[in-house]
Amino acid sequence: MPLPSSSFSQQGPTCFDKMKTGFTIGFCVGMASGALFGGFSALRYGLRGRELINNVGKVMLQGGGTFGTFMAIGTGLRC
Repeated sequence: MPLPSSSFSQQGPTCFDKMKTGFTIGFCVGMASGALFGGFSALRYGLRGRELINNVGKVMLQGGGTFGTFMAIGTGLRC
């Protein structure tokens, strides 16, 4: 039996919501890869203590921002 149509139909997420989700997922993936690659490269250069934390944090934010931006753009193109 078909469902009766009502004036309250469910709508999916908007394109902007999808882009926000894409940016968030991309930011998380970029932060994780930045932690791995930045941590190994900083340890290879011999950084310790505060220098290590500052360098790894900077690489994580840069990787997260870059990958998040590209994921948001890619998601926006698919809308």
